[in-house]
Amino acid sequence: MKCALEKVGFNPRITSTKSQLKNSDAIVLPGVGNFTAALKNLASIKNEILELVRGGTPILGICLGMQLFFSKSEEGAGRGLAVFEGENIQLPASVKVPHMGWNTLHLVGENELLEELQDESYVYFVHSYYPAPADEDIICAETTYGTTFSSAIAKQNIYGTQFHPEKSGATGLRILSNFVTIAKR
Repeated sequence: MKCALEKVGFNPRITSTKSQLKNSDAIVLPGVGNFTAALKNLASIKNEILELVRGGTPILGICLGMQLFFSKSEEGAGRGLAVFEGENIQLPASVKVPHMGWNTLHLVGENELLEELQDESYVYFVHSYYPAPADEDIICAETTYGTTFSSAIAKQNIYGTQFHPEKSGATGLRILSNFVTIAKR
């Protein structure tokens, strides 16, 4: 993730300290792992993240990072950041889990994060759960894999992708570049 952000002009710092976080122009919550374990890792800086988000700092959640924007998950116990109402649901048993590989985005709403993307662009997924937002107006893109799920969300300064832009070639770099543009405003 760090290399992909550098490639599009960001100067990322990996941090878990309150002081470095407060001096950030933007936040990226990457994601691979378990919902409950991630919440434990964020516990010491959760309030600072929420304060920055309320203050308008752009935040991008990727995969598990996006799932953390919601209150709860079928994956495990704990309360997420809860910036959006909804929960994370396991993909249906009718498909191979995890969903791993290339799939398409169906653009359902305009948003600056997905600017210059074509409908049905391919991106790379690695996940077993997906967020089901209570407010469907935040959904910018959907993907079908056993079910149709939200694969990109956005509202105000909060952005999320269920897929991994850092593994999604030119399409992913476009998304990260768009986020850099958003962060530099």
